[in-house]
Amino acid sequence: MFRNQYDTDVTTWSPAGRLFQVEYAMEAVKQGSAAIGLRSKTHVVLGCVNKANSELSSHQKKIFKVDDHIGVAIAGLTADGRVLSRYMRNECINYSFTYESPLPVGRLVVQLADKAQVCTQRSWKRPYGVGLLVAGLDESGAHLYYNCPSGNYFEYQAFAIGSRSQAAKTYLERRFESFRDASRDDLVKDALMAIRETLQGETLKSLVCTVAVVGVGEPFHILDQGTVQQMIDAFEIVAEQEGPAAEPDTEAGQEASAEPEPEQGAAAGEGVAPMDI
Repeated sequence: MFRNQYDTDVTTWSPAGRLFQVEYAMEAVKQGSAAIGLRSKTHVVLGCVNKANSELSSHQKKIFKVDDHIGVAIAGLTADGRVLSRYMRNECINYSFTYESPLPVGRLVVQLADKAQVCTQRSWKRPYGVGLLVAGLDESGAHLYYNCPSGNYFEYQAFAIGSRSQAAKTYLERRFESFRDASRDDLVKDALMAIRETLQGETLKSLVCTVAVVGVGEPFHILDQGTVQQMIDAFEIVAEQEGPAAEPDTEAGQEASAEPEPEQGAAAGEGVAPMDI
């Protein structure tokens, strides 16, 4: 995207009927660290990739607890996500105080979408540069929503946002039919596998990902690193990653052509991932 005469104000329409500042906010979501969500009839699992700005700093928190039955994973500007998660906590507390029952997930998502939409219609505001995956459990079952900076919201069986999320979406699209009746551990395994797809060659470890779960009889909580690492080892996800990768190399060695070196160089170039912003 490039700057043009129609992107100086969020309320200025282009001749093509576009609001460029809203599209820029949606682009900020695509540049953020990947976040993944998937649900069954009884559980919802959120996962995200931990990215630090440098080796000297810690990573920013990408998963927030809103209430015992609701949590969010974000991609984009972390500061905006922190403000919106605090707004969601206040709404849950006010509803619980007034009605003495948990706030339905769908109603909270609509309120969040309305708040985001106002920022696309006021010249003195800017759109929130963050996308939220809202996971929750209420009387109607488990839910997973995606809230967009434009004010739109969608309910999903599984979804991924952020940089390199297309690889995770491809994996989820292949597997989503089995999610509805899946167990909690199977959902966590698929979440870790989807996170692995976004790493593009990096080894999946508990240090580079965060996983959270909410479900029937299980309030929303973030799994500690030790538990996540045990699951990675138990599911042999790393072994699955290294196993198939080794076989093509062996076959390539048996069927090597006269000029193997340029092919190896090209493959190495294709595996280089773009820098995260």
